Amino acid sequence: MIIVEKNEGPKIDYEIQNTATKKKISIDDDLTINLIKREEDWPVHIDVCFDADGNLVIGTAAGRAYVAEIDIPARRYAEPQGDEPAEPLPLDLDLCTLSLWAIE
Repeated sequence: MIIVEKNEGPKIDYEIQNTATKKKISIDDDLTINLIKREEDWPVHIDVCFDADGNLVIGTAAGRAYVAEIDIPARRYAEPQGDEPAEPLPLDLDLCTLSLWAIE
């Protein structure tokens, strides 16, 4: 996974689970996002913020301060073999980006 620090300062704790069947990010041992379930045929962007009570939320509607952004590239497909349809390739976490914002 590509890690980007957006600004100076301490960042929230996170843990990445990267196995053949699990591709997850756990943020502050509170919010876990299954990246395999979020992958689409187009790029996916996920905002993670603190809400007014300091709880982690996905999205900016209830968010008050950015914590992280997760970018998942569009699903990739293997080259079709003959008349067979193209099969989706497993999500490659090395192509995903986790951008971290400083937290107070």
